[in-house]
Amino acid sequence: MSIELTKVRVYMAGICSLIVTVGVARFSYSLLLPVMQEGAGLTELGGGWLASTNFMGYMFGVLIAASMHNLNYKYHLHRVYLVLSVVTSAAMVLTTDITTWAILRFIAGVCASGGFIIASGLILKWLVKNNHRAELGIHFAGAGLSIVITSLLFEAMQALSADWQQQWLALSVLAIIFAVPAWLWMPHPSIDSKNQEVIKDNPPSKTFKSLMMLAYFCAGYGYAVSSTFIVDIVESTKGLQGQGGFVFLLIGLAATPAALVWDRIARRFGYLRTLIAAYLLQIIGIILPAVNDSLPTVIISALLFGGTFIACVSLVLTMAGKFFPSDPAKFMGTMTLSYGAAQIIAPICTGYIVKIYGSYDPGLYLSAAVVTMGTLLLYGLLNLKHPQPKPITHKLSKNEI
Repeated sequence: MSIELTKVRVYMAGICSLIVTVGVARFSYSLLLPVMQEGAGLTELGGGWLASTNFMGYMFGVLIAASMHNLNYKYHLHRVYLVLSVVTSAAMVLTTDITTWAILRFIAGVCASGGFIIASGLILKWLVKNNHRAELGIHFAGAGLSIVITSLLFEAMQALSADWQQQWLALSVLAIIFAVPAWLWMPHPSIDSKNQEVIKDNPPSKTFKSLMMLAYFCAGYGYAVSSTFIVDIVESTKGLQGQGGFVFLLIGLAATPAALVWDRIARRFGYLRTLIAAYLLQIIGIILPAVNDSLPTVIISALLFGGTFIACVSLVLTMAGKFFPSDPAKFMGTMTLSYGAAQIIAPICTGYIVKIYGSYDPGLYLSAAVVTMGTLLLYGLLNLKHPQPKPITHKLSKNEI
C-alpha cells in the first residue's frame, strides 16, 4: 500500500521514531533508575554500568549507520529498531539479573541510533530532494517531546502505585502506539522527488572534522552525566525527594521547542557561534545543582540543560548532513561516534566518583569542566578556514557555519 507523504507526515514519522527509540528505549531509564534501585536492588554503580552499556549499544548502532551505504538497508533497519525498542523494554521485567539487563540496555542503545541517526538522515535527504529547508529542528523536537511523554506516563503510573516492572510494561505499550506512524510515514529513499538534480557533497577539512569531533565528545560527556543521573540527584537530595519526575519533565518541556529556536538563531549567527552559546548555557545548567541544591535552582538547571542539550545534537547533525547531502547519515554517524564515546565513559566515571565521594557534586564539576574544554575548541574552530556546506534550498550566508 502506497501512502502519500507530506512534510507534516515525514516530520511526524521522525518525532514518533524518537519517542520510541530514544524516549522509551533510552531516556526512560533515567526516570526508572531510582525506582529500580528501590524495588530491584540496583546500586548507583550498577546503574552507571547499565547506562554505559546503553551508550555502548548506541555507539555500536552509530558504527552500523556510518558504515552502511545502502539507504534501502538503512530504511528497513530503522523498522527493525522500532520493533526491538518495544521488545527490549518489555523484556526488562523478566529478570533482575544485571548481566541480562546490560544486554537488553545494549540492544536498546543500538535502537536509539535509529531515531537519532538513520531517521535523521532519511528525513534530511527527503527534505533536500523535495526542496524544503534542510533543517532538523522540528524532527529533534521529538527528543524533548519523548521526555515529556515518558515523564507524564511515569507520573501517572506512580500515582497508581505501579512498581518498576509495571512501569516498563506501560512504556512498552506506549512504544507500540508511536511505532505505527514512525513505521508508515518514514520516507523510503527511493521515493520520487521534485528535485532530480545530482546532490554534491562538500566535505570539511580533516582538521575541522577532528576538532569538531573533540568538541562534540565534550558535549556528549556533559549530556551523559546530566541525562543519566539528574533524577537520582534530585531524589537523593534532602528536601527534594519525589521531585525527580517533575524535574525530568521540565527538561523535556524545555527541549521540545529548543531545537526550533536554536535553528532560527543559527540562521542569524551561524552554527559555530550558536553552538558556543549553547555550550556556555549548558555548563551553567550542569553545575548549578552542585552549587545550590534548592528546588528553584534545580528547576533552572533542568530548563537550561533541556534547552541546550538537544540544540548541540540538532545543530551538529544538521551541519554534518549539509556537508554530505547525498548521504547525510554517513557523516552524522561519524560525528556521533565521538559523542557516543563520551557517553560510555561519563556514566562509569560518575558512578565511581559517587562511590568514592558519596556525592554527585564532584562528578558535576568534572562534567562542567569537560564541556568548558569543548567550548574552547569551538572558539578555535571559528578562526579555522573550512568549506561551507553547499547551498541546498536557499542561499547560505558566509556566517551560517
